[in-house]
Amino acid sequence: MADKRDYYEVLGVPKNASEADIKKAFRNTAKKYHPDMHPGDKECEEKFKEAQEAYAVLSDAQKRQQYDQFGHAAFDGSAGGGGFDFSGMDMSDIFGDIFGDFFGGGSRRSNGPMQGASVRLSVRISFEEAVFGCSKELEFTYKEECSTCKGSGAKPGTSKETCGKCGGKGKIVYSRQSLFGMMQNVETCPECHGSGKVVKEKCPDCHGSGYIAKKMKKTVDIPAGIDNGQSVRVRGYGEPGSNGGPRGDLLVEVIVSRNQAFERQDMNIFSKASISFAVAALGGDIRIKTVDGEIIYSVAAGTQTGTRIRLKGKGVPSIRNKEVRGDHYVTLVVQTPTGLGKDAKDALRKFDELTGNSLKSEGTSSSGGKKKGFMDKLKESFD
Repeated sequence: MADKRDYYEVLGVPKNASEADIKKAFRNTAKKYHPDMHPGDKECEEKFKEAQEAYAVLSDAQKRQQYDQFGHAAFDGSAGGGGFDFSGMDMSDIFGDIFGDFFGGGSRRSNGPMQGASVRLSVRISFEEAVFGCSKELEFTYKEECSTCKGSGAKPGTSKETCGKCGGKGKIVYSRQSLFGMMQNVETCPECHGSGKVVKEKCPDCHGSGYIAKKMKKTVDIPAGIDNGQSVRVRGYGEPGSNGGPRGDLLVEVIVSRNQAFERQDMNIFSKASISFAVAALGGDIRIKTVDGEIIYSVAAGTQTGTRIRLKGKGVPSIRNKEVRGDHYVTLVVQTPTGLGKDAKDALRKFDELTGNSLKSEGTSSSGGKKKGFMDKLKESFD
């Protein structure tokens, strides 16, 4: 037995590992080397069998105690333990909950009540409606219980019968021979969909479904602060559930239209505002458009183009608390005067001279070139 690796080493766990740790380690090791995942790979098959053997011992309290005391000798008869035959061991109780999804290609699904699927719609709203919230009336297809059969799906005067495929159990057990013996996998019956009952004579109005599809109108409240791509959930207006399960939900995806004046980032709003050259130089009040309406803002003297100001609390409300709002950031853009008359031009030239920026007052530069006037500098700043 000297060529055998230590069982704890095989599973990669310490000797004081708990039962849960051993099971988790085996799950990871066995999935990694499972023969179904590596067809024809003898090395993976041997490592898988090695992990199986290690888990068979360490998952059993009595065998683990023997192994801790005598090592591998506990199962070859040399320590008086009588030996241990792994080849004839029934491993279905060990692997049933770990590798059920490896065999039969299916999963273990309950035949109990299941919630119905969700119905998805979309609605387009304006930028302002997204900020402050709104209500929209939506029309969609709603499956209503059939009044003829009262939702049973059976023709009046008849009733559902026991499913012949699953015998009324709602589940079918599939068996498969594996390396460890016979493995079983349980699936929901495809004939009765887990209910255990089937309709032999279908209702003429709903054709056995138990529901009639009708157009329904529902007013949906869109919360303030919702963003593009987010959804509103309206519970209980989706597809009917199965086996007595609840209805699914109505999921309304919100599409927010673009706004020419505003842009949004999370809870903050961004925009631009134009100011005249005179206001930028001297300061003064301007009107700024916000989602709450126009406000008056006092611009400081000497404001440069590109200056960004912050309007605190004028942004988008939090979708969780509409009393909490983001901010509105406004970029101020100084407008260059155009279409000036003679008097305006003369006044600007005089201004340029008075501020010491004109060629007449500045002369030439030390390098011999012409110095740029204030208007030239202003023009360059816009370029």
